[in-house]
Amino acid sequence: MVKILKSSFKKKIQFTSKFSEVERFLNQYKIDTICYSARCPNRVECFIQKKMTFMIMGEICTRNCKFCNVKKGIPRRLDWTVPERIKKIIKKFDLGYIIITSVTRDDLDDGGAEYFAFTVKNIKKDFPHIKIEILIPDFAGKERSLEKVVFSGADIVGHNIETIPRLYPEVRPMANFERSLFVLKQLKSLNPHLITKSGFMVGLGESIKEIQELLYILRDNGVDAVTIGQYFQPSKGNLPVKKYVQDEEFKLYEKWSKRIGFRYILSGRYVRSSSLEIRGK
Repeated sequence: MVKILKSSFKKKIQFTSKFSEVERFLNQYKIDTICYSARCPNRVECFIQKKMTFMIMGEICTRNCKFCNVKKGIPRRLDWTVPERIKKIIKKFDLGYIIITSVTRDDLDDGGAEYFAFTVKNIKKDFPHIKIEILIPDFAGKERSLEKVVFSGADIVGHNIETIPRLYPEVRPMANFERSLFVLKQLKSLNPHLITKSGFMVGLGESIKEIQELLYILRDNGVDAVTIGQYFQPSKGNLPVKKYVQDEEFKLYEKWSKRIGFRYILSGRYVRSSSLEIRGK
């Protein structure tokens, strides 16, 4: 018999006119966000604060991660007009910090690295003072693809490790822990001055010791910023939650992270990669 855990973590969601305005313009310009595609629990409060994570290269992913609610299948052709539409949102809401992520595109030779670089350069050309954080897939570990995003002009480059090594076959069957680790290490190697970022979920069956070990591994591979959040099952088709982590445990992870030497840390039940904005140098 499978034991079903019931969460006591319930967010009170209040829809406001500010949320509706952001939602309306995103729909008007046909811009995808990870906020909706992944059913993020923070999307209402983020939209109210005019914070959003744009998702480029379509809304269909070529991989089948068991924790993720993004659509899987055969993606459409790239739409090179998306950056222009993103710029309309930036101008409309006078954004000073944006996050750009994407689905994984294993169907593309470079995994979409050129598209990432094109998007960042296009936005920076018209908004040179805006801070851009990009959250990239692993690009199949291709160094040339990583070079394209490292030198695109992005201020922060992130790649989420998502979970501990032991759980990769179950949680990320089409990904590889060592390859993701290589990506993070290579980002810093290519540009030591670049701020690198990663994040992972808890509640999937990992032990506290394994979390501590993962933090050491990330820091040893040059990661500057780390986010740690509770995994919530986005739909019945995704992996069930094995544990709801309490606040005290998240504080412990934060304490460890500081001791290990991360420059930027955010740890909490509703923390997602986009929750940590790095506005300083």
